[in-house]
Amino acid sequence: MRLFYAVFVPKNLCDILALAQEKVRSYSGWKPTRPDQFHVTLMFLGEVDETRLPELRRVGEEAAAGVAPFTARVRGTGFFPERGSPRVWFAKAEGAGFEPLAAGLRMALPEFAEAQSFKAHITLARRKGPAPRPESVVFDLAFRVQEASLVHSELSSSGSTYQVLEQFPLAG
Repeated sequence: MRLFYAVFVPKNLCDILALAQEKVRSYSGWKPTRPDQFHVTLMFLGEVDETRLPELRRVGEEAAAGVAPFTARVRGTGFFPERGSPRVWFAKAEGAGFEPLAAGLRMALPEFAEAQSFKAHITLARRKGPAPRPESVVFDLAFRVQEASLVHSELSSSGSTYQVLEQFPLAG
């Protein structure tokens, strides 16, 4: 099963971020993320044998227990990669707890840790074909992060579907 750890964006902010996606709707090369799926990925695990779920739940619980609830801020947009032809258009996320959460997961599950450094962001759209860069958008949004989630992701021709398997309250 395909899994990742994440912090989901509250619905009221999803609606605001969805308005920014209007900048790419006219470009067939960009595929906007469904607003109900806006999240900050803390760690992508990829395909994992279901027998590891108890371990992954324990790791998520321990990582969340070491981080106090915090305020996340969403300020503006950017691209991955930063230069050249972008593949991802995202909203930058900041918050004192994102890095400790991601670091706790990486330390407990080094076999899944990516070589790149962690950059908290919310994917607004993925580029699927030739398309221009959308103009930058500046936000001044904030939300309280009180939990992290272990999420099951299923890919299909119509896009991904997410199912939250477990939520871990922040308690540090």
